[in-house]
This record gives sequence, structure tokens and C-alpha cells, in this order.
Amino acid sequence: MFTRLFRDFQGDVLSIPGRLIALIFFILILLIPLFTKDPYILRILIFTNIFVIFAVSWDFISGYTGQVNFGHAFFFGVAAYTAALLNKHLGFQPWLTIPIGAILAVFAGVVMCLPALRLRGPYLSLVTLAFPLILLGIIKAFPEFTGGEHGITGLSRLSESRTTDYYIVLLVMIASVFIMWKLTDARSGLVRTGIILHAIREDEIAARATGINTIRYKLLAFIIGGFFAGIAGGLFAHFMRIAGPSTLDMLLSFQAIIWTVFGGIVSIYGAVVGVYVLYPLMEALRVIPELRFLIFAAIVILILLFMPEGVAVWIRDKIERSCPRCKLSNAAWRRECRACGAELY
Repeated sequence: MFTRLFRDFQGDVLSIPGRLIALIFFILILLIPLFTKDPYILRILIFTNIFVIFAVSWDFISGYTGQVNFGHAFFFGVAAYTAALLNKHLGFQPWLTIPIGAILAVFAGVVMCLPALRLRGPYLSLVTLAFPLILLGIIKAFPEFTGGEHGITGLSRLSESRTTDYYIVLLVMIASVFIMWKLTDARSGLVRTGIILHAIREDEIAARATGINTIRYKLLAFIIGGFFAGIAGGLFAHFMRIAGPSTLDMLLSFQAIIWTVFGGIVSIYGAVVGVYVLYPLMEALRVIPELRFLIFAAIVILILLFMPEGVAVWIRDKIERSCPRCKLSNAAWRRECRACGAELY
């Protein structure tokens, strides 16, 4: 059994440069607290990991089904406020408020988005854009319950230690990204949702003609993506110890889009790279506040001009090559496919 697992690991991870880099990356971020316990650095990394979950969940919904969601902050905000209300008024602990908040975010999102799922293109995007604005109006209409402009403060911490907070958020991030990556893997032999989502994204009419219930799978994508966006929202609320209107900010939705497109849309790992590059970069640029957004915008524009498919996808295409016969990924320096022996050049 262990021999087979090692053989699979060697073939599916060690033989593919992109996956090997991802493995090394995750090992390194697991070891970071061994080298520094600086609260500021750990705080930045915790926020980075939270936003990784958020950005990957947007890629899951919009990248893999073509449903461009401009109101993704709705899931984030609903979960944050739900976790805050349950913790503040009922005394529930974070391990319970966060999943409940994510489930309620999914429920609220599905109820509001279900009529819109039959729409396509800009019409769906405009409808989703309205949802966070509607919820903001409700929050401001009942300030005695929601805290109004000031939000709900004094929430329970994730833990009593910044290092423990880091590992909690990191492990949730790794698990979330792995689940969403596996669900979108078109070559997976265990889960077939990946190839169906790819088909819907490429041509929804053709997918429907082959007998695929596209509404069901688009709804499934909304549920899964919304759930993980809600997990990110709950983690954010308890780490910050506040749930306020900023969790529903329109800018938050557009940040997820920028992070994902910068790293590489329709890849899952592209969103991870995008957040890990751009979020710490924005924090580092605080030393020059008057030029901060100008430099950020210039970097994003230059990258998208020279690497329109995204940084992570551009790098992957340089170090990997797909076999023309069996479509298996191989290291770019190989001359023959590692599985079928076909020539790669």
C-alpha cells in the first residue's frame, strides 16, 4: 500500500515541476513561524491566507463556469456578520460560528442568486453586483442589531496566540484550496465535476445539448464557492474581532478579481500566487503612501501586458509541456512523455 502511494506521489507530484514547486511552497509557509514570530509579519501572512481562500473561491465560481460574479463579497460579509452575531449574542465559539456563517452565506446567496442563474454574461454580473449593496442597506437600517456603520465588535479570538492563529488559518487555507483544486481537476478519476465545469465554461449551449444540467452545476459552483468565501469571512471576523460594512465593500470583490487574473484565472493556484504576490506588496508599499496605488497599478498592468494568461500560468507553460497523445503533463526539458513515450517536440 505504501509503495503504491509513494509511486503515485512520485508520478503525480515529483514528476511535474509545477506541483513540486507548490509542495515546496506549502512546506516553506508551514515553517515560517520557526524563523520569525514577528506579530506584524504573521498578521500579514494570516490576512494573505484568508484572502487566498476568498480569491480561489471566486475563481471556482467565475473562472470555471464563466459566471463573472461582481458581488463575491456578499458571501464574505454574510458569513462575517453571522459569525459575529452568533458569537456576540449567543456565545458560540469560532469553531462553530465560522462553519454556520459559511452555510448561512451559501443559503442567502443561493436564495438571491437562483433567479439570476439563468442569466449569462454581463446580466448575471450586474445582478450579483447588487447583492452586497442590498445587504449594506439592511445593515444600516437596523443599527441596534447590526452595529450600523461601526459594526459588531469584541468578538472572540481564534486563539490566544498569533502563531496558533497563523497555523489555524494556514491549515484551513490548504484544505480549502486542495478541495477546490480537486473538484476542478478535469483529469481526476474520483470527481467528475471538473470536466463538466470546464465544458460549461467553454460552451454552455453545447454542454446543455449533451445532456448536462447546466443550471444544477452552476448552482453547485455557487454553493461550493460561496461556502469557502464564507469560511474566509468568518476567519476574518474572528481574527479582526469585528464584522463591519467593510466586509461587504465592493472593492473587496474587485480585489478578488485582480488577484485571480494577475495569478492566472481558471487554475486555482493562480489565485494563490496572485494573493501571495500582491497583498504583501501592497503592505510593503505603505512606506510610500503617495505612490502606493500608482506603483501597484503599474505592476499589474505590465504583468497583464506581457503575461496576459497570468503569472502562474505563464511560469507553468515555461516549465511544463503537455503530451500531444495522452495529454499528461511533463517537465519541459523531457524529450519523451513519461507515460506513453510519445515525442514532446
